[in-house]
Amino acid sequence: MATASAPLQLATASRPRTRCGGGGLHVGARVGAAPPGRGHRRLAVRSVQGSALPEEEIASVLDPIDSSAIASNIKHHAEFTPLFSPEHFSPLKAYHATAKSVLDTLIMNWNATYDYYNRTNVKQAYYLSMEFLQGRALTNAVGNLELTGQYAEALNQLGQNLENVATQEPDAALGNGGLGRLASCFLDSLATLNYPAWGYGLRYKYGLFKQIITKDGQEEVAENWLEMGNPWEIVRNDISYPVKFYGKVVEGTDGKKHWIGGENIKAVAHDIPIPGYKTKTTNNLRLWSTMVPAKDFNLDAFNAGDHTSAYEAHLNAEKICHILYPGDEAPEGKLLRLKQQYTLCSASLQDIIAHFEKRAGNSLNWDDFPSKVAVQMNDTHPTLCIPELMRILMDVKGLSWNEAWSITERTVAYTNHTVLPEALEKWSLDIMQKLLPRHVEIIETIDGELMNTIISKYGTADTSLLKKKIKEMRILDNVDLPASIAKLFVKPKEKKESPSKLKEKFLVKSLETIVEVEETESEVEKNIVSETVETESEVEKNIVSETVETESEVEKNIVSETVEGVVESEEIVEAENEDSEDELDPFVKSDPKLPRVVRMANLCVVGGHSVNGVAEIHSEIVKEDVFNGFYEMWPTKFQNKTNGVTPRRWIRFCNPESSSIISKWIGSDDWILNTDKLAELKKFADNEDLQSEWRAAKKANKMKVVSLIRDKTGYIVSPDAMFDVQVKRIHEYKRQLLNILGIVYRYKKMKEMSAKERVKSFVPRVCIFGGKAFATYIQAKRIVKFITDVAATVNHDPEIGDLLKVVFVPDYNVSIAETLIPASELSQHISTAGMEASGTSNMKFAMNGCILIGTLDGANVEIREEVGAENFFLFGAEAHEVAGLRKERAQGKFVPDPRFEEVKKYVCSGVFRSCNYDELMGSLEGNEGYGRADYFLVGKDFPSYIECQKKVDEAYRNQKLWTRMSILNTAGSSKFSSDRTIHEYAKDIWDISPAILP
Repeated sequence: MATASAPLQLATASRPRTRCGGGGLHVGARVGAAPPGRGHRRLAVRSVQGSALPEEEIASVLDPIDSSAIASNIKHHAEFTPLFSPEHFSPLKAYHATAKSVLDTLIMNWNATYDYYNRTNVKQAYYLSMEFLQGRALTNAVGNLELTGQYAEALNQLGQNLENVATQEPDAALGNGGLGRLASCFLDSLATLNYPAWGYGLRYKYGLFKQIITKDGQEEVAENWLEMGNPWEIVRNDISYPVKFYGKVVEGTDGKKHWIGGENIKAVAHDIPIPGYKTKTTNNLRLWSTMVPAKDFNLDAFNAGDHTSAYEAHLNAEKICHILYPGDEAPEGKLLRLKQQYTLCSASLQDIIAHFEKRAGNSLNWDDFPSKVAVQMNDTHPTLCIPELMRILMDVKGLSWNEAWSITERTVAYTNHTVLPEALEKWSLDIMQKLLPRHVEIIETIDGELMNTIISKYGTADTSLLKKKIKEMRILDNVDLPASIAKLFVKPKEKKESPSKLKEKFLVKSLETIVEVEETESEVEKNIVSETVETESEVEKNIVSETVETESEVEKNIVSETVEGVVESEEIVEAENEDSEDELDPFVKSDPKLPRVVRMANLCVVGGHSVNGVAEIHSEIVKEDVFNGFYEMWPTKFQNKTNGVTPRRWIRFCNPESSSIISKWIGSDDWILNTDKLAELKKFADNEDLQSEWRAAKKANKMKVVSLIRDKTGYIVSPDAMFDVQVKRIHEYKRQLLNILGIVYRYKKMKEMSAKERVKSFVPRVCIFGGKAFATYIQAKRIVKFITDVAATVNHDPEIGDLLKVVFVPDYNVSIAETLIPASELSQHISTAGMEASGTSNMKFAMNGCILIGTLDGANVEIREEVGAENFFLFGAEAHEVAGLRKERAQGKFVPDPRFEEVKKYVCSGVFRSCNYDELMGSLEGNEGYGRADYFLVGKDFPSYIECQKKVDEAYRNQKLWTRMSILNTAGSSKFSSDRTIHEYAKDIWDISPAILP
């Protein structure tokens, strides 16, 4: 186990260069081919524990760089980096050599940054995320180092082109969507703003998957991003930590809990330097791979021919980092996902604690931990940080429960990214008990403490309210309540009255009955006497005598039966009272028909000191709905941190044409670090010269997309058409189905018109889709198939021509986004209101002068406020209406718009190939049932969406108006820089300050 993360120490020497000497990794240059910045000085990088670099040495390696030195360094790496044969300097070889050249500079800055953090012992933030969607590193690194021009010139000297060389880099397959892209934007801003912070993630060998589009829709194959090696990572074989699964918990003679036995693996660190813009600060993204030592290879089994079992331990360890989000429908998949999450948490926390202990030295005080460490959990995937930190502090470091809990609660914070119930992770308690027995013990204790806190707040007088709060807020769901709490929900059985009391009641009742009989007989006797006056006296006497005798028998029988009944009842009551017990409320017991689960989001809220949403509307939903019980209990925990994106990658580097125009009209490029300056564009929005330049830049970017579409799909599209784009993860709530149905409706109306009418009625459009459907998400994959079928029909319709094209760009990733977004003119952010937490692509599009069509959902609300309502195309139901609309649907009150019925009928007519869309269209039918009843309100919002699209066409025809709207979108996007977001996290949650290198 490593004691701390050692810096990659720089050393200068005059002895001949050697490989793999000095106990660590060496990267450097021979005499005459120095790394950029130091003429002919030879540099070696070692992974050792060593003394700090002198400040003058740090400064000396950061001198300005010229293109000739860079060319020499690239040439050196091409010659001595043993990845390719030396015969041909291909673009791919040029990429790897260039990356290694840039890495030389990054390592120098990384060492200087790490050394400074160690010497000053600053408080540091650690951002844990299952995803980091980095995109290509080369253009971003040279841009942040302000060396783009020099590297372009150096490659020209070597017969290569920087843009072409950069395209050789595969996107790092470390994420899927907005969660990972946000994390990467945050790392960029943290370094740029000089905040001491590291990211922690997993090094996925095959990523999520590579998407291939065929006639059958989406197909998935493994990503191959690591097949040619990753020149940006530094494997830290000296930094590894043990991670345990399974086993059992025992109590030692010292009274401590010990987690023993089970399966042990090793997590090994891989470091990727993250440079800031216009600063020396270079932070770190540390990724973990998993393995077991060579001794775990069963040589005897292998030699006996049992090769599978021989390699079993290695396979079990390595597969943890094979795939991002492995399918979890089978129990094995669930186990693997849980292993992934625990590996991230355990290895990262052990590393963080090693940093803390090393920096504290002889003055180690665990109570100082929260003042030196801030751990941010990006969504619920790193939730196990909470019980793992507790375990380490108690079982390894010897702290008490109260001490460990105080430290944990002050250290950890949680960002919520979803309001979808299925996305709020719930792990099987049985699986977790099997895999992480010690952590389940800790979680059970936290759950018990939480219930005691709930009881303290709400009291025990109103058990209905208390039951509601415990059911809503417990960490463990469908798990028996502890006996100490269960007794509060006991319903006493109603006891029978005592036998003597019951006997007395029976006797009283009997006497009352006798009296009633006597009164009745008296009346009967009088009537008989009155009516038989002429009857002989003897007859009358006989009648009276018989009546009295009869009554006497009745009285005796009644009394006799009553007494017997009392005796019998007395025996029954005594028996029942002897056996009676209080009755437990069913609430206190688990339902054996339902799974027992751990609600990870609830654990995050309880175990952390801060809970934040990622857009204003989302944060309100979190407080008022998702975690309302917790908000009532701890209102100060909750806050909003609206997401942001880095303006370096998402304007400056991906859109150099528009960036130059912005800098020209503002008067400087200060906006790259201070996006508030973008607002200065507003005063030029109507300037014809700016508008002309703006349109020219947009056209140049569209030409790049024309080439991209041709290369990726074979379709030829016109750059003169409006580029209408929806690129994001495929999900029903994001409503790609609404978009494509709108396109189908548009196509149908075109087909009903003459050629002249079409041109008059419709603006030419290229409708572009991109995004991955999760491999087991069948309905999302049906949507992909439907889009590609529509594209195949529309794009080959000679009557329509360039008036309408539909394109699905396969394998959408960051690099494709960097080409698409600057060229986009209309972008669709049309999720069902209240279901999108924030979104970040909407911010990127707005920054690049793209006008949005969307609902009042997520960050759309704030974007519309900032850019102006007149520069945003709004439609659809609002979040507060959604629940009522679903209720109306369930009651059969929804009346679909005729246009919606028309388009559904058209789809089912077979016009788009001969495919059966019954399952897809069936989700829009009916009033109730899983997967039906149009849960995402496509039908409800369809007419509003169609009308809004007419407004889009109308505005686009007026290019002066459209360009003005575009400029004002960029001018109003300043709020959505991740720099602003990170400043807020640093101040309000992490309590960290910039650490500017001297």
